[in-house]
Formats: sequence, structure tokens, C-alpha cells
Amino acid sequence: MRTLIALFLLINSFAMAQNHIPSELPFKSIPDGATNYSSANLLVRMIEGAGYRYYWATEGLTADDLDYQPSESGQSVRETLEHIYGLSDIVRNTSMDAVSIRPPADTPTDWATLRMKTLCYLEDTTKQFKNISPEELAALKIVFDRGGKQSTFPLWNMINGPLSDIIYHTGQIVSFRRTNGNPLPKGR
Repeated sequence: MRTLIALFLLINSFAMAQNHIPSELPFKSIPDGATNYSSANLLVRMIEGAGYRYYWATEGLTADDLDYQPSESGQSVRETLEHIYGLSDIVRNTSMDAVSIRPPADTPTDWATLRMKTLCYLEDTTKQFKNISPEELAALKIVFDRGGKQSTFPLWNMINGPLSDIIYHTGQIVSFRRTNGNPLPKGR
């Protein structure tokens, strides 16, 4: 019986750890800049800026904000945030030289986890790029897998594709929440 209880507690603890949301999410502030302007450091700074903007654009969103849809043909705020999550997944996978499965199969359904994972994916990406050599950076490619069919693109496409889209769509969230009556906090 003790073994069964211990096993239950162990499994329960593991399950709770998997769903744990850190008390302090990344990018509440922008870290100090690097001391040199290497290619990797420039990417890191762009991602830090995107993470910071995303953090504050999504801070304090309400259920009403998440449901807000500017027009019948447009995406809701929640759908836009799910799209940003998918983009952060691509950026992270690229930094780890991993394939991006499209569409992503594990998009979180609850808002707190979606936000946390998006920010953590961006943070993971900055950590990867901080520790990469110029040769490793030059060798990185974006690789997509759509139903078993792979396509590959140069790293440049990450900058003018997923990373720029994260910034662009984060601006949409700022605009949508303002239109919905919940503007960003002063000073953000």
C-alpha cells in the first residue's frame, strides 16, 4: 500500500511539474545588451525585443480581450496568440537545428500556458543563440515538415519571416486590446 501511495505521489508531482507556470515569466524587462555586435547577438537582441513587447502586449488580457475579433473575417486575439505561439515554435526549433512540424500539434488550449510557453520558447531561443559559433549560425536552416514533406529555407528567412511576424502580430494585439477598451498599462 505504501508503494502504491508513493507511486501516486510521484506521478502526481511529475504531472504538476509539467503544468507549472513560473512565478516570473521571461521578458518582463529587456536584459542588458551584449558587449559586441556579432550576428548571433543581433538576433538575440531582436528576440529579446520581441519577447519584451509580447510580454507587455499580453499582460492583463481579459477573457473578453481574448475573444475580441476586429471583423468577422479576421482572427480573434486568441487565434492571433496561437499563431504567435506557432511562430515562436519555429524560431526556437531553428535555433536548435530541429525540424518544425506544421501545424504544431501541441498548441496549449489554456491562455496562461499559451503565454508562458511562447515566452519560454523565445527565451530558449536567446539561450541557444548566445552559445552559438559564427560557423554554427551560418549552417542553421529553417526546416518545415508538413505531413511528411520537408522544405528548407535559409536562416535569413527566420528574420524576415517568423521573427518579424511575431513583432507584427504583437502590435496587432496591442491595437486590438486598445480597441476593446483595455489599453496597455502606462509606460509600456
